[in-house]
Parts: sequence; C-alpha cells; structure tokens
Amino acid sequence: MEITWLGHSCFRLRGRDVSIVIDPPDRSTGYNLPRLTADVVLVSHDHPGHNNHAAIGGNPKVLTGPGEYEIKGASIVGVATAHDGESGRRRGRNVAWIAQVDEVDVCHLGDLGSTLTTGQAEALGNVDVLLVPVGGHNTINAAQAAEVVTLLEPKIVIPMHYQTEARRAETKLDGVEGFLREQGAGDVQPLPRLSVTKASLPDETQVVLLDYRRAG
Repeated sequence: MEITWLGHSCFRLRGRDVSIVIDPPDRSTGYNLPRLTADVVLVSHDHPGHNNHAAIGGNPKVLTGPGEYEIKGASIVGVATAHDGESGRRRGRNVAWIAQVDEVDVCHLGDLGSTLTTGQAEALGNVDVLLVPVGGHNTINAAQAAEVVTLLEPKIVIPMHYQTEARRAETKLDGVEGFLREQGAGDVQPLPRLSVTKASLPDETQVVLLDYRRAG
C-alpha cells in the first residue's frame, strides 16, 4: 500500500484493489489538491479544511459518520471522538477512522481535540500506521499526540495538521518540530510518499515525515 500526504489532514491510501482519500481540504486552506479519483472518501468532520469530497472524482462512496463498513476489500471503522477537550461542546464531533488496506491497519485521527479514552482506543483496535494531528490550537498538541502514540503503540507514526508554508488561516498552528522532539526524531527527513506492507512494518515505533509539496 502507498500512503501520500496531500497537505493539512489529507491523505491518499492506495492499495491493490482500493483507493481511499481522507479529509480532502478546500483551496481556502492553501492546499491545492491534484486531480484525484478514489473509491472511498472519509471525512472526519464537516469543516472546509476536511470535507471537500466534491473535489474527488470517480464517484466515491463518502463516509462521514461512525460505523463499520466494507468497501472493495477494505475494512473501515469510524469511531466517535470529540473536536475539543469538552466532549464536543465547543467544536463538535470528530470521527477517527481506521482502514485496513492490504492487511495494513491505518488510523487517521482527524481533528482529535483530546487524548483518546480507553474505550476509544479499544474501538480502534490494532494500529499499524497512525496519522496524528500535532499542531495544537484546535486539535491535540505535540505532547498530547505523544500520549496517543504511547496509548495506541503503532508501528509507524505520520504527523499531520501542523503549520506549513502553504497553510493559510487566521489561526497559526504549531510546526511539526515539537512533535519530532517529543518522539526523539529531530533528524528525520521527509519522504514524498510511503510504501508499506505488513511484512515491512518496523518492530518499534518509527516516525515518518511526508512532504506534501511533492505529493500527487
């Protein structure tokens, strides 16, 4: 399976039989999506930075709520979480997604606003690759993201939802550097994309940094 970061919280998971796009952003965010088609689009919450499913071609199935789904061989589970630390009272709900593609379990936490409860972690189950927000302000910050990594024990961690040169918004997020320091990965170099199989997963948690500027 190939994982590509398309900026902000948007990723493409491309397996042998299925293509999934998660949280496609509107152009107003500063991230311009390439021409994309997919079988499935997953949306963590209804916000322009995450819900631009109209930009994805191929007549995909759009999933926006918690539940269990099976599409083109991919097993997908959506788990209800909150977009803030007050059970969603300020910013509303968020869906954390876990998708099994080519036997690899990829978890995308969307705009998670607080560390996961034990119940939420159990509902997500096994996590091979974790896509975690680290920019703070309207999601968890670097230290909270590190707590989530400890809780879920993924094999690979890919940070997302942090400040970049492309991002345009009134609220400036933290950069990725704080999270890299938390993980002891300050010297990690960005990749254009990540190809991963069940057999190639590392034995211990490894941080992978992806580069949206070369994505597509």
